[in-house]
Amino acid sequence: MLHIEDLEVTLHADAGLVKAVDGLRLSIARGETFALVGESGCGKSMTALALMRLLPENGRISGGKLELEGEDLFALPEASMRSIRGGKIGMIFQEPGTSLNPVMRVGHQIVEAIAAHTPLRGAAARARALEWLAKVGIAEPERRIDDYPFRLSGGQKQRVMIAMALAAEPNFLIADEPTTALDVTSQAQILDLLKALQKERGLGLLLITHDLAVVSGMAQRVALMYAGQIIEVASADEFFRTPKHPYARLLLRALPDAARRGESLAAIGGTVPPLWTKFEGCRFAPRCDRAFEACAYTPPTLLEQPAGRSVRCLLYAPGMLAVAASEPVAMTSPPSTDRVGGGADLLEVKNLSVRFPIRKGLLQRTGAYFDAVDSVSFRVGAGQTLALVGESGCGKTTTGKAIVQLLRGQAVITGSAHLEGHDLFDLHGAALHQARRAIQIIFQDPFASLDPRMRVFDVLEEGLLALCHEMDATARQATLDKLVDQVGLERDALHRYPHEFSGGQRQRIAIARALAVRPKLIVCDEPTSALDVSVQAQILNLLRQLQRDLGLSYLFITHNIGVVEYIADEVVVMRRGRVEESGPTDRVLGQPQSAYTRTLLAAVPRLM
Repeated sequence: MLHIEDLEVTLHADAGLVKAVDGLRLSIARGETFALVGESGCGKSMTALALMRLLPENGRISGGKLELEGEDLFALPEASMRSIRGGKIGMIFQEPGTSLNPVMRVGHQIVEAIAAHTPLRGAAARARALEWLAKVGIAEPERRIDDYPFRLSGGQKQRVMIAMALAAEPNFLIADEPTTALDVTSQAQILDLLKALQKERGLGLLLITHDLAVVSGMAQRVALMYAGQIIEVASADEFFRTPKHPYARLLLRALPDAARRGESLAAIGGTVPPLWTKFEGCRFAPRCDRAFEACAYTPPTLLEQPAGRSVRCLLYAPGMLAVAASEPVAMTSPPSTDRVGGGADLLEVKNLSVRFPIRKGLLQRTGAYFDAVDSVSFRVGAGQTLALVGESGCGKTTTGKAIVQLLRGQAVITGSAHLEGHDLFDLHGAALHQARRAIQIIFQDPFASLDPRMRVFDVLEEGLLALCHEMDATARQATLDKLVDQVGLERDALHRYPHEFSGGQRQRIAIARALAVRPKLIVCDEPTSALDVSVQAQILNLLRQLQRDLGLSYLFITHNIGVVEYIADEVVVMRRGRVEESGPTDRVLGQPQSAYTRTLLAAVPRLM
């Protein structure tokens, strides 16, 4: 049993003392999957880092115990903790792009973990690394083991991270968003692997995720976290069947799917409050659809419920059960079925091919190329959304980058991409500059795409200064204030640096940057992959609203089939650089003609 009791984590920040985790209690048994869910910034990842004693320099564990095999791990010296960290408790980090060493081959990094916690060395350790690369679904592991991280896709880097965490075969595993960057088939493969390891080795798993469908299929128990506190604990079946806390109910109604197409999702207004706030009452009260007067000044305690459930809400205090049983008021915008589009094509891509020269070290092999995209064609109508789906490495992101002109000088690009009649591949100088305002991109990895030395204000203003010369300083300030409101950030976010935000919050900044110059087409490369359910609902509602108001078009690259069902008009399924199947969303997802598409859809996790 891994038992956490009254965990408190504090951080020293410019805004004051931040209580990132406040009195957290939970226990995880060998062979059990315990899911910790909640919005970005609620303290989930800080909990994971505290359990591994990997807090940032300004953080400390200010209270609580972590017991493993009867020993308090928080009381161990660092030298003793090193054998626990990785050996008995492994961890899969949230952002593989920043967790892998960029100057070490991925095989060396896995071997390093194996050598630190097992007796294997040399050829035996390398053989074990190859075995784990194959287990987590890396194609051609004998070749990939000597690659550097930059040569791998986002999903492939995540799989390497999982292989590193599991290679020493720990008893417990903390998985912080382990499948965020993976396509649905790879996700299913990884989740099946984790289930098999649990059965084989009795692995205890703390699963931190915002994907409620994954939680439904994986977890035995669920804890919902908000603003540093656990607010509901229940078995997975009970949590999804009869959620008790108002926040839990709203989360489940915010999930996108085909049934909600044409409607606004039940997005929860506002954001998680800053954790340096001195709370007086219920922390969720300002956003709650069922708050009453006492919620503002009475802090609720975690109340025990029948069947081992717990809920932190005044509605379940003695005398309030009748109020708790009433149906909550919906917190959503009025349904809107009007959709812009259906007219002329905004973007027409014909026979797009992208070839990268094959290099060995610093030398290029003459005449040797890798075909990343092969004769891809599609159209995006004005005010329409076209979704590109497929497994990691199939060429989706390369297609998007080629269209946005980010591969010039790096690859051989043939074919055409006409935006409003102008071939983007033939534009230069002022014409290309103007086209960059008409087409923007939201990158997959928000941390890597934001300059760590620039404040958010400067990150967002950069595009306005470069492409919107008609705006003066006052207009730019007003635009940026409105943008942060739209993407669900506080106004003070403009004066902070990217490292001060959670992964989901950084993605919102990246979305705001793409929207700043009011483009006609946005290439959205996994724009909601790092977002929790309620923020995802906010962003999807925002994208649909902008589409209606401005006639925006989206080329939506995603692994989330639920999002595709909700937002896309057309779907293109890609496989190994080619188009496998394309057509209207209802037909492709409802009546797929390709065996590959059927396999892809069968791997999609669904709420049970």
